[in-house]
Amino acid sequence: MTNEVGASRALADFIAAARPEDVPERVRHEAKRSLLNFFAVALAGAHDPVLDSALATLAPFAGPATSTVVGRSARTDALGAAFLNAAGANVFDYDDTHPGTVIHPTAPVAPALFAFAETRPMSGADLIHAFVLGVEAECRIGNAISPGHYARGWHITSTCGVFGSAAAIAKILKLDARRTLDALGNAASQACGLVEALGTGAKSLGVGNSARGGMIAALGAANGIGGPDRPLEGVRGFANVTAEKPNFGKIADGLGTTWELARNTYKPYPSGVVLHPVTDACLMLRREPGFDVARIVSIVASGHPLLRQRTDRPNVRTGREAQVSLQHTVAAALIDGAAGLAQYSDARVNDPAVRALSAKVSVADDPMMPVEGAKLAITLDDGRVLETLVEHALGSEKNPLSDADIEAKLRMLAAPVAGIDVDGLIGAVWSLDTATDAGAVMRHVRP
Repeated sequence: MTNEVGASRALADFIAAARPEDVPERVRHEAKRSLLNFFAVALAGAHDPVLDSALATLAPFAGPATSTVVGRSARTDALGAAFLNAAGANVFDYDDTHPGTVIHPTAPVAPALFAFAETRPMSGADLIHAFVLGVEAECRIGNAISPGHYARGWHITSTCGVFGSAAAIAKILKLDARRTLDALGNAASQACGLVEALGTGAKSLGVGNSARGGMIAALGAANGIGGPDRPLEGVRGFANVTAEKPNFGKIADGLGTTWELARNTYKPYPSGVVLHPVTDACLMLRREPGFDVARIVSIVASGHPLLRQRTDRPNVRTGREAQVSLQHTVAAALIDGAAGLAQYSDARVNDPAVRALSAKVSVADDPMMPVEGAKLAITLDDGRVLETLVEHALGSEKNPLSDADIEAKLRMLAAPVAGIDVDGLIGAVWSLDTATDAGAVMRHVRP
């Protein structure tokens, strides 16, 4: 498609006109899975030092305390809650992932909707519908600019997430097509986030800004702030500025027929998604007869070039950096036989045994390998080589987590947060489409 076709207008028209009954039941069910996973990872990140600092930063300037900060007794204004809950959900890189773009689609969208739901009447069915449309917007825009956008160094969850938040809030506000287009234009002017920030707290600030910025974009449009007519496909629009050869057909083609949320995936490990097949491989080989970590001479991980580009980080010093380090992930998984939050602590990163084994890890490109696949080869001191191939990592599109798996993840990550009604939360999410008050779900995530 050319710039003249009007992908921005097509997307705005679709969002404004879409009806709940147009969304298939399987997609609405996937929305609930996504929201369960969101609450799991937001509870896990609720008391991370980045969230402590962010809350302390925003608190002196907050408006009326209308909205819940997940996992805390504190409440704050809706914009602040959207920011904090988005940052918290993404802080451990444990949130959902859209295949092909590596967008974490729920973190920018759900926090904005739930924060807004605590300020005005909103049914659960309306929230789910707006959530589905927000994810559709951000992921279709991400499809159009991938893979070049991320390769150029843009953090795609932040840059595209602001469109998702804007589209979702625009739908709740029942904006017409023109004002929805303005919301997308206002979002485009705020889209930012850098891959350089991965492994630092600044990455989470970018995701928080995408949720808050999208709210501001839609609320501004509702109050008359206009945006450009072609915010996506204009000569100096978002896609042409941030990607070399955007494909605008991926924004408009099949709207209402295919649904990006239906492809959503959920992480079993709190690390970059390209590390998951390698993690699976480590845990498999560790169970091999005769395996002894003390006898390892060298380790080679082979995978899609993104594996090397994003995770070849041999000398990390913090748990946050380690979440995107192949060397640390392999070493910790092989020594501990696990790959949970404990394996990505500062203490584990700086353990001498982990550091010594991580020095034996190298990575090789295999352009024929899909992102969700990897091969691991471990050479032992007697010359034997232990090898395994993982074609589809646990949690990937072709090897998905079940509903029960996601519930178990929520229970595990909520356990350290005192006073959380996990059973009530799970029940409230599964029945959200019948709830008259969507904001009531947030009562279950306050201690």
